Amino acid sequence: MVDVARSAGVSVATVSHVLNDTRPVLPGTRQAVLSAIEELGYIPNTLARSLVTSRTRSIGLAVSAISNPYFTEILQGVEAGALEHGYSLLIADPHDDPEHELKVGQLLHERRVDGMIVAPSADPDALVAYLGRHSVPTVFLDRVVEAPPDDPSPSGRAGASDRAGAFDQVCAENVEPTAQLVTHLAGLGHRRIGLVAGRPGLSTTGERFAGYRHGLAAAGLPYDERLLAHGDSESAAAERATATLLSLAAPPTALVTANNAMTIGALRALRERGLSVPGDLALCCFDDFAWADLFEPRLTAIAQPSKEIGAEAVRLLLDRLAAPDRPARVLRLPCAFVHRTSCGCPDQPEKSTKGNVS
Repeated sequence: MVDVARSAGVSVATVSHVLNDTRPVLPGTRQAVLSAIEELGYIPNTLARSLVTSRTRSIGLAVSAISNPYFTEILQGVEAGALEHGYSLLIADPHDDPEHELKVGQLLHERRVDGMIVAPSADPDALVAYLGRHSVPTVFLDRVVEAPPDDPSPSGRAGASDRAGAFDQVCAENVEPTAQLVTHLAGLGHRRIGLVAGRPGLSTTGERFAGYRHGLAAAGLPYDERLLAHGDSESAAAERATATLLSLAAPPTALVTANNAMTIGALRALRERGLSVPGDLALCCFDDFAWADLFEPRLTAIAQPSKEIGAEAVRLLLDRLAAPDRPARVLRLPCAFVHRTSCGCPDQPEKSTKGNVS
């Protein structure tokens, strides 16, 4: 840094401010420092800096199913936000397994990340307790850590919401968007609307189930537990769950699938039985994805703001690092209803409607 300062004709402190964005520097002076860095081939020693500042300028990201397009887009949002502020990422897949999730959290903490961004499992108690005990700045994303409303199956998560109160969280709206899918199908005349729900215990599963019931109530339809099947948030289980619904004496005439992987499983089950969408069964799905409008028919879906969720998680974490004692925040971002043709509506130019942030 002394060599860079001498070459640029500035103080070492000015070089530090340029490198660390700790104070505004005049554009001409900044450019002189950057040119000197380029000419001299100077590379900041992050490890040495961390010994002085007790910061590694790194973020640990723990999300399951990184190959899932939804989480891939979240990753893109996190990465863009981190790089914009000079942070690197350490990425791990907890596999939605509470034991593995705890190990991942411990390993990231041992590598002295400045904070973590985590998509929690259905039973995150051990991880939440570890993060709280060690005061690790953490943001939970996609799934909130609290007892999910109206979850049709027990989650065994007593006390998680109390400990989670110290952490920031960001996720999409789930209840009203799911209700919108149900009321849309009901408005088309369907009276037996099935739901392929996600993994029990996840907040997204409980909230989308609550939305399903709200939608039925809004349409004046009774809740029939026989029309609910769990797809465990993945394709193969959703295929089996859809087959179960189709085997009923009075099967559903319309179906809501609660994430993109389960949509694929449901479509496989329908194809195996030679059934067409929407001719034999109307379909709406939670989670839009890049090729949803390439299916025949094109899929009517709820689109989550996945990149924005990732970017907001970084912003919340950096705010927490800057002000460790501020009150925790929970942000819910609006989704968009993308109207296509799998619901049974005539083909039309694709359009979407978005709700409000709550």
